[in-house]
Amino acid sequence: AREIANEWIDSWNTHDLNKILSHYTDSFEMQSPFILKMYPESGGKLVGKAAVGEYWERALQKYSDLHFELLDVMFSVDSMCIVYKSVNGLRAVEWLQIETIGDNNDWKISKAAGHY
Repeated sequence: AREIANEWIDSWNTHDLNKILSHYTDSFEMQSPFILKMYPESGGKLVGKAAVGEYWERALQKYSDLHFELLDVMFSVDSMCIVYKSVNGLRAVEWLQIETIGDNNDWKISKAAGHY
C-alpha cells in the first residue's frame, strides 16, 4: 500500500496529467467537494478519464505550486486511504478502490473520493 501511495503522490507532484491519469481505469469514478463547487450539477461526482482529466487540468492550472506530502497510509482488502497534506495546507484523505489487472498484479484505481 505504501508503494502505491508513494507512486500516487509522486505523480501528482510532477503535475503531469497523463502520468496522474495512468493510475486510473478508463471508467473510474471520482467524488470530491471540490468537484461539487466547480460543477454543481455533477452532485460532486465525475465519471471517466475525460471528465476527471478536464477537472484535474483546471485544478493543476489553478494550483501551479501544488505539492502533496504523504502523511499516512491505511489499507483494506481492495481499497486504501492516503492521508496527505494537500493544497493550501489542507489535510486530506483520498479513499481509493484498487483493482489488480493481469498476471503481474498491476494496479489501477476504479473509484476515488477526496475528503478534506
